[in-house]
Amino acid sequence: MSFYENTLHHMQAAAKTMKLDHEVLERLSHPEKTMIVSLPVRMDDGKLQVFEGYRVQHSELRGPFKGGFRYFPDVDLDEIKALATEMTFKCAVTGIPYGGAKGGIKCHPKTMSAGELERLTRKYVQAIYQIVGPEHDIPAPDMYTNPQIMAWFMDEYSKLVNKYQPGVVTGKPIEVGGSVGRNEATAQGGVYVLQEYMALNNLNPEGMNVIVQGFGNAGQIMADLLHDMNFTLVGVSDSKGGLYNSKGMDPNAIAKTKKEKGSVTQSKEGEQVDGEAILEKPCDILVLAAMENQVTEENMKSIQAKVIVELANGPTSHEADNYLTKNGVVIIPDILANAGGVTVSYFEWVQNMQSYYWPLEEIQMKLKRIMSEAFQRIAKLQNDHHCSMREAAYISAFDRLEKAMTLRGDGANLRCKID
Repeated sequence: MSFYENTLHHMQAAAKTMKLDHEVLERLSHPEKTMIVSLPVRMDDGKLQVFEGYRVQHSELRGPFKGGFRYFPDVDLDEIKALATEMTFKCAVTGIPYGGAKGGIKCHPKTMSAGELERLTRKYVQAIYQIVGPEHDIPAPDMYTNPQIMAWFMDEYSKLVNKYQPGVVTGKPIEVGGSVGRNEATAQGGVYVLQEYMALNNLNPEGMNVIVQGFGNAGQIMADLLHDMNFTLVGVSDSKGGLYNSKGMDPNAIAKTKKEKGSVTQSKEGEQVDGEAILEKPCDILVLAAMENQVTEENMKSIQAKVIVELANGPTSHEADNYLTKNGVVIIPDILANAGGVTVSYFEWVQNMQSYYWPLEEIQMKLKRIMSEAFQRIAKLQNDHHCSMREAAYISAFDRLEKAMTLRGDGANLRCKID
């Protein structure tokens, strides 16, 4: 099952549980707009290379389109449609006034120079600038895009519209309109949600083992935060493999080794294991912070974690989700667990629009409130509908989206009769 099909299955399951009007589901099962662009870029060796780029705008029922864009060799339209759809639901889950979008370029960013990446980014902006903007569609960083790339995007867009427009993207460097707290927001939001779950179930971090799959920006920060809360980090992985130590590891030492030698596998903190095998090691909490479709029919029966936190987008297939849930594994779904990133992106956009910037303490306070309220709303819906946390999260989002449709006069309940 593709990532997009997987997303539709999650939507359909929640719609069935809440008895959602079929026309609402039908409307939200299709993106509003899809753009595919060709991007000719002069490479450092003087040769011309043409890249394929995408921007999918899923829904603006609740506000401007919002969603990151990624640079990755396996990017395709199906993946971008799935991510754009998830963004719509993620924003609705938290209650922030955005719709969903996503973008991407099929490329190998690790093999490209800074100059090549800058030229590619500016070409992408030139190709899509007429459909983005601070009040229409606000991109952000995603896989293998970063604050520097956001700065190039903002600069090129500002030149094209002849006006300084910091609010066209979020995730920028602080020096050009970025927000404090944005870099760690995805992980911090995940921690706030996990804390709510543990408080609800009277659980204590001490003595609980954690594995973090995907030791990139979000995964590394998540590992640090959980370690500081007295969780025991027993496993980590990156694209080159995994590391496991049942007695516990220091994430700071692992991060230092990765920076110096290129992979967590070079650290002496634990024993090397296969990157996929790390998912099957014993632990209390498994944090999925890598890519989509990591826990599937192939490995679901080997998962030993009691709780899964989806810090990545779509890391659990529909089949694995059903199997694990039926067997007592709690899955804190992506559209809740990793919504801290888009929430602080919203804060950054608000600050850009009013040219007034908040201190870190205020950012964290606002983020904690939004994530806590989202969890509590979902926990109540889960209890009311006797369903999984994922279904409850989609039900929460569907409820807000359906109300927006109806109130705008554009909903499934406002049918026109043809004489």
